[in-house]
Parts: sequence; structure tokens; C-alpha cells
Amino acid sequence: MGRQMTMGVVVGNRGFFPSHLATSGRLEMIAALEAVGIKPIVLTPEETAHGAVETYEDAKKCAALFKQHAAEIDGIIITLPNFGEERGLADALRLANLNVPVLIQATPDHAGKMSIAFRRDSFCGKMSICNNLKQYGIPYSLTTLHTEAPDSDEFKSDLQWFAAVCRIVRGLRNVRFGAIGARPTAFNTVRYSEKLLERSGITVETLDLSEVMGRIERSKDNDDAVQAKLSAIKKYIPVGQTPEAALMKMAKLGAVIDGWMAASELTVSAVQCWTSIEEYLGIVPCTVMSMMSEQLIPSACEVDVLGTLSMYALTLASETPSALLDWNNNYGDNPDKAVCFHCSNLPKHFFREGVKMDYQLIIAGTVGKENTHGTLDGTVKAGDMSFARFSTDDFTGKITGYVGEGQFTDDPLNTFGGAGVVEIPNMQKLLRYICENGFEHHVAANFATIASPIYEAASNYLGWSMHHHQ
Repeated sequence: MGRQMTMGVVVGNRGFFPSHLATSGRLEMIAALEAVGIKPIVLTPEETAHGAVETYEDAKKCAALFKQHAAEIDGIIITLPNFGEERGLADALRLANLNVPVLIQATPDHAGKMSIAFRRDSFCGKMSICNNLKQYGIPYSLTTLHTEAPDSDEFKSDLQWFAAVCRIVRGLRNVRFGAIGARPTAFNTVRYSEKLLERSGITVETLDLSEVMGRIERSKDNDDAVQAKLSAIKKYIPVGQTPEAALMKMAKLGAVIDGWMAASELTVSAVQCWTSIEEYLGIVPCTVMSMMSEQLIPSACEVDVLGTLSMYALTLASETPSALLDWNNNYGDNPDKAVCFHCSNLPKHFFREGVKMDYQLIIAGTVGKENTHGTLDGTVKAGDMSFARFSTDDFTGKITGYVGEGQFTDDPLNTFGGAGVVEIPNMQKLLRYICENGFEHHVAANFATIASPIYEAASNYLGWSMHHHQ
């Protein structure tokens, strides 16, 4: 994330329509992309007529250009300034074989310019290219309106949406997850299939908790990595009454995880918590995990790998931190409100002012307060949010999931850990769907309105079975 996005552009043209529209349409699309910081890869007028794709020879040239930039290209935009030559456009995508998201844009006609010199017929041509791509087995996405000008507000919004789709697809293909420790015995709910993930290009590397403890034992208080992590922890949030010895343990844990993830080339993580780390290291890992999530490197507790996947999809879409929460309590008598809670390891991005480090009240009753320092205590701030959850269904051999949107509210909540009140339209319908389909009690959340691109990326391009709550 943070890298400049690149789009391959295929300009459509059909010879007996006004070709000057292809010339101007190509320039309009380039300008629209560059205006939002996206790099276009497109044929020039010197390579093909008007820089468009019409013939099979044009398609081969376009495919060759895209292959040269295959490592850069995040998605492809087919722009139709006139009807377009459906075969050439479909052939270009087939020959390039980039397997990236495709957006089809058609420029509208002007009611006052319907003569043979200006009539586009893109309205009709869009249906033809969609028909051909369906025949070719190439998935594609559509703009909100059937026709949109490249310089319109509607297309600018759709371009942002499509960029999010592309980030999710690129980010979830060939990603490497780190699973630290074993699934806690009491949490059957976070079981998952590594094989189904692997089939989607998601690899899980494991690290036994004994190795983590061993590496911590060997580390020194004055190691550079440990001191750097200790300093970062103290700058991250107010540490309050947390003992210095506990902060040092957190620093060593963080340094070990950072080192292992870098050496193993891992992107995100899931960590065992209840209650091995508390009993045998004497801290909770919440602060260390919160810091990773804050840096757009999501980390989920209870080795909930699919929870991490859900967080990462949201983070890819929004380029902001995500959190993992429990669907935890009803909120009064309002059927569309609930309390979302975790102990917590939420990124500080999620909190109102006043978040601080504290001890874990729930586990303290079992392992002792002195062994539970390191949680983040505070109230989730108000704002629009999206939620997502993925799961592996071993019985059908599919990855499944649901997404939706709502908002965190300013409703008062006097409790501990990291908690907030969420309001979701038709929430009882959502809760019934979760229970009827056996989804986990964990849900990922993000302060952005991004359910739609996640649904599109997962269902249309990754082939996962998705539900979009409305």
C-alpha cells in the first residue's frame, strides 16, 4: 500500500463510427487517471490508429505492451468513446492474460450531437463487449451508470471504487500469513482450512509459541531491536501504571515477531493469546498487535487467520487500519444496535481521545493481574464503518464471507477494554444470517464505506461465495 497504482487502458474504436472520438476519448481517459495519481499504460497513435484497438493485430500489440508492464498493472480499463470493436477488445485481454480486474466504461452521447459526425453508440457497444467477455470467460466490472464521461464526478467515484477492488485482488493473491502459536483449545470457532486458502494463493507460515519464548529468552534488554521497540511502545500510547518489566517483555515479543515476519517475508499475522502468553511470558500481546494493525499490518488474536484475512481486505480497500472485534452484546432494546468489544488490541486509530494501556480484566481473574498488562483501554469513536468476515467451508470446499456497512455511534458505554456501540440497518437479519450459516463471532471493522469493493473483489475475481448485507 502507498505505491502508485497502474491501469492498463484499452481504447475501443469501430471504423465506421467517428474515429476522432477515439482520439479524444483516449486523451480524456489518460487525463482522468492522471488526475487521481494513477499511471496509465496505453497504446500510442504511432502504434495503432488513434492508439485504439480494433483489429487482431492491434490486440496483439496491446497484449504485448501489457505483458511488458505485467508486474505493474493493477487493473484494466476498457474505454468506449464510440461503439468499439468487441472482438479486438476481448482478444487483447485474452492475449495479455494478466488475470486482473477489468472495468468497462462507455462515454454517453450528447442529445444535441446525434449526427453521423458525432454519434457514439457506446451505450450499445458496452453490451457487445460485455457479451464477448462473458463468452471468453473473462470477469469484468461495471460503472454505476451505464454511460459515464471520463471527466464526470460519477466516473471519478467509480474509479476510486475500482482502484479499491484492484488493491484487494492484488493484495490477497500470493499473500503470506504468519500464524503464531496454536489455536486455543476453547476456540473451535477459529478453525480453518489452510488448503482452501492455499488454493486461493494465500500461504500460512506457522511459528510455535515455544520458539517465540525461546527467542525472547535469548534476547538481551539492550539489543537494538528490543530498545527500538520499547521506545516505540512508549510513544504509541500512555503506558500509565504498567511496570517497566512488563514493557520490556512486550518489546522483546514485538522484536521477535517483527524479526520472524521480515525473515519469512510475511505480510500479516494471527497470534495465540488465551492464556499461554499470559501464563508463561507474563503479559498480553495486545499492544504489540495494535501497533502492527495501526501500521496497516493487521494482526488478529486467538490465531484467527480468517479474522486477519477479513481485516486485511478492509485495510487494502481503505488504506486505513482495521480491527477485529466480537459481536458481543445487545445495546438496550434497539434491535439495530449492538456492542462490539475486544480486550483489546484495537489500533489506536479506532479510539476516542483518552485511550491508555491497562491490564486485561477478564484473564486477570485466572492468571493474576500482574501477568496481564498490555491491553488498550478506551471507547471506539463514532463514524461510518464497514464490516467483513471470511470463513472456510470445508464441507463445500469454498471460502465464504459477508460484508456490510453501518456506523459506530456516540451512545454511552461504561465498560472495559476496547468497545463501542454499532448501528447497522436490519441488524437482526444480519445476525440471523451469521447464525444460520455458522460464521464466527469475530468480525473485522474499518472506518470507511468499502463493503461494495470487497464484495466485488471477493465474489467476482477471487471466486468466493459472498453475502452483501443491505
